[in-house]
Amino acid sequence: MEALRDALPLDAIHQYAYCPRRMHLMHVQGRWENNAFTEDGRNVHSRVDAEADALPLPWEEGTDTPPKIVRSVSLASEMLGISAKLDLVEAEGSAATPVEYKRGEVPDNPERSWEPERVQLMAQGMLLRESGYACERGVLYFEKSRTRVEIPLTQALERRTRELIELAHACASSDEEPLPLDHSRKCQGCSLAGICLPDETLVLRGAEPDLEDGIRRFYPPRDDAQPLYVQEQGARLGKSGETLEVTKGKETLLEARLIDVSQVVLCGSVQITSAAIHLCAERGIPVVHQSMGHWFYGITHGIGLRNAYDRASQFQKAADPSFCLRLAQSIVQAKGQNQRTLLRRNGRGDVDVALDEMARMLRQVEKTHNLQELLGVEGFIARAYFGEFARMLRPKEGEAFPFDMEGRNRRPPKDPVNACLSFAYALLVKECTVALMSVGLDPYWGFYHQPRHGRPAFALDLMEEFRSLVADSAVISAINNGMVGSGSFETNGVSWALNAEGRKSLIKAYELRMDQLITHPVFDYKTTWRRVVFVQAQLMARTLRGEIPRYPGIVTR
Repeated sequence: MEALRDALPLDAIHQYAYCPRRMHLMHVQGRWENNAFTEDGRNVHSRVDAEADALPLPWEEGTDTPPKIVRSVSLASEMLGISAKLDLVEAEGSAATPVEYKRGEVPDNPERSWEPERVQLMAQGMLLRESGYACERGVLYFEKSRTRVEIPLTQALERRTRELIELAHACASSDEEPLPLDHSRKCQGCSLAGICLPDETLVLRGAEPDLEDGIRRFYPPRDDAQPLYVQEQGARLGKSGETLEVTKGKETLLEARLIDVSQVVLCGSVQITSAAIHLCAERGIPVVHQSMGHWFYGITHGIGLRNAYDRASQFQKAADPSFCLRLAQSIVQAKGQNQRTLLRRNGRGDVDVALDEMARMLRQVEKTHNLQELLGVEGFIARAYFGEFARMLRPKEGEAFPFDMEGRNRRPPKDPVNACLSFAYALLVKECTVALMSVGLDPYWGFYHQPRHGRPAFALDLMEEFRSLVADSAVISAINNGMVGSGSFETNGVSWALNAEGRKSLIKAYELRMDQLITHPVFDYKTTWRRVVFVQAQLMARTLRGEIPRYPGIVTR
C-alpha cells in the first residue's frame, strides 16, 4: 500500500498535459487561486460530486443485467501510480464507459477535444480495465454546448498517456519548477497565471518571448478583498457562516464577508474564537497579531503551502556571503533611488545638496565589499534623506503644531512625524511578512538584515524598497491633507505616539496608498502597490531558486 500513498491524483496528469508548470504549482507546491472559470467548473461538477457511488462488479456477456450509471467513483492503481475520482461511469455487463464533465463548449478542431481531456479519459479507462471492465471508449460532456463527444481509447492514446504519467511523476519529485509557457494562449484563462507570472519570468530570465502587446498582466489590477483591522480594545472576532463578526459585549461592531477579507489584523487586546481561526486557516486568510501601536507579534495561518524547496533554497543562499551582498545591494540601490526621487519631487526649497550627496553615495553601493560597508553607505543616504524630510511636509495647521523633525529617531519616537513613520513601517513589515509567507518563504531568515530572535529579518529586507514608495508617501499625504493633526497624538513630553483616532487615520492613508493604481515600473502594466509587494515576494522566491539571475528591485520613475 506504500505505492498508493505516493500515487498522483489524475488531475495532476491532466494538469501536466495542459502545462507542466501549472501542475508543479498545484500538486507540488500546493498553490491555488480561483477565478470565474474554476468556479464555473466547480458548479458543473457539483451534481456528480454530490454523492459517491460504488462501482458494480463486471458481469459476463449474455448475463441479463440492466445498465447502471454510477457517479463520483474512486479508483486507484499501484501499477500506474495514479488515483482518481471519476465523474460518472456508464456500466453495462462487462463494459464500462467513463464520462467526464467539462464546463465549456466543444472545441473547434478535428478531434473535437484537447489532448489533456483525452489523456484524462484514457487514464480513467485504464483504471476501469484494471478493475476488470472492457473499456474501449470514453465520453466528454460539454456543459455549455450540452453535447457528448465520444473519444476512442486507442493504443496510441494509451502510449501517450503512460508517457505523460511518467513525466508527471518525475516533475512531482523534482525541486525545479518547470519554465513558463512562452506567450501561450493557455495562460489567459489560467487561474494560477498571477502566481506563475509567465511573461514576467521569461523577460527577467533574459528571454525575448513573442509579446506583441507587451507583458500581459494576468492578475486583477486591484484586489477585491482587503485587510480587516480590529483595534477596539476588548472586542471579540467570531464567525457566523461565511461572515466574520466583530462584537463587544452584546453589540455587533462590524460584519465582513469572508470573500472580502484578505487578512485579519488584531491590534492589542482583541479576542478571536477558535472557529474563526479555523475558518481563516482553511481559506488561507492570515491572522496578524500586533500591539496597540502595531508592533508585530506574529501570524496565525494555515498549512496550505507545501513548498519546502523554496525554503531550502532560501537557507542555502543565506549561507553564501556573496549572494547576500548582491541581493542586499539590489535592495539598498532601489531604496536609495526611491528616497531620492521622493525628495526631488516633493521637497521645498534648496534640497540640491542632499540630492547630490544621495546620488554620490548611490554610486558607491555596487562598490561595497561586504554588508558592513553597505550598511554604512545606506546610513549616509538615509541621513541626507531624513535631514530634509520636513521639507516635504506642508501641514494644514501651519506653524501651530510641530510637524518638524531632525532626522529619523525611534524607540521611542521623539516627534509626531517619527511617530507616524514608525507606525507606517509597522504596517508595511506586516504586509511584507504576509507576502513572503504566501509564497512559502521564511520571513525571519534574512539576507541583508541578519536573523535575530523575534525579528522578521527577511520581511525587513523586502520592505526596504517600499519604505518611501508606500509608508513615507502615506505619512506625507496624511499630514499634508490634514488626516492627522494636533488631535491625533499623545505625548509625555519626551516621546510621541498616535492615539486611537490618529492610528485609524494613518491606517486609512496607508490603505489608500496600497490600493492606488500605478504603472508597474518594470512590467509597464497597471496594478496596485499591494499587488506589487506580493509580486516582488514571488520574484524573490524565483531569485532564490535561480530561475531568474538577479532580483529586480522596484524603482519608481
